[in-house]
Amino acid sequence: QVTLAESGGAAVQAGGSLTLSCVVSGYVYTYSGHCMGWFRQAPGKEREAVAGGVIGSSTASYADSVQGRFTVSSNSAKTIWYLQMNSLKEEDTGMYYCAADGSCGGGYWKRSGDFRVWGQGTQVTVSS
Repeated sequence: QVTLAESGGAAVQAGGSLTLSCVVSGYVYTYSGHCMGWFRQAPGKEREAVAGGVIGSSTASYADSVQGRFTVSSNSAKTIWYLQMNSLKEEDTGMYYCAADGSCGGGYWKRSGDFRVWGQGTQVTVSS
């Protein structure tokens, strides 16, 4: 059974940077080729998609609000999926979740209901 564990959330000043990690475990052989997503949820708001892509791929999709500031990547073993966040804004505050086993084609990476595996989340707080 695949499990995900996020880490790296913290309280930072606006304009700062953070890197979130999502460790993938419980799979057989390799997790390369699986669609993964980063989502976030701010207090009182719905969960929204931040980024999505195939772990190990050089391409990914991003929400308009983070395009050019956030970048996903993975380690060579395809066991950790990262979210590099630069130029953080207050509106980036929220609980960030890693998700796996979704659909990356077209705009499907935005659909949280398509992802079958979720981590417990890591909190990011950006203050001015």
